[in-house]
This record gives sequence, C-alpha cells and structure tokens, in this order.
Amino acid sequence: MAESLLTGEGAALAEGTDEQGKLAMSADDFAALEERVLRAIDLVRSERQAHKEAEERATQAEGRIAQIEERAGKAESQLGEQGRRVEELERDLKQLRAERDQVRQRVEKLLKQLDSLEL
Repeated sequence: MAESLLTGEGAALAEGTDEQGKLAMSADDFAALEERVLRAIDLVRSERQAHKEAEERATQAEGRIAQIEERAGKAESQLGEQGRRVEELERDLKQLRAERDQVRQRVEKLLKQLDSLEL
C-alpha cells in the first residue's frame, strides 16, 4: 500500500509538474502575444501618424495647386489682353505704314511738280 501511495503521490507530483510546464508555456506564450500586440499597437500608431502627415501634405498641395491655378487664370487673362493689344498695335502699324506711303507719294508728286516749275 505504501507503494501505491507513493505511486499516487508521484503521479500527482508528475501531474503538477506537467501543469506547471503548461502554465510556464502559457506565460511564455502570453508574453510573446503581449509583445506582438504591443508591436501591432506601435505599428498602428506610426501608420496613423504617417496617414495624418500624408493628409496634411495633400491639403497643402491642394492649396498650392489652387494658388497656381488662380495665378494661371490671371496670366491667361493678361495674355488675352496683351494679345488684343498686340493685334490693335499691328492694325495701327499697318495703318501708319499706309499713311506713310500716301504721304511719300504726295511728297514725290509735289517734288515732281517743283522740278517741273524750275525748268
């Protein structure tokens, strides 16, 4: 009977050791899981920060684009005005050249008349 008692106690000790091993493995597994969760949290934080920074850069870029588009619109308007002014100046230049040709012809005619009077 002593042997069966020892055998029973030995079995209980072996069983306790086995449970402690399971508990020890569970604690290790839990520590590993905790570490993985903490890394995931850090990753989510860094991704959120990166997302926030990307949104800020996108907002700034959109603002700059709006400013550039506004300046481009003003430049196109000025270009249109300058184009009309150039056309107006070209018409004036053409008209002045025509008038110059008419004056030259009249002066030449007058000079011929003066030449004919001196003979």
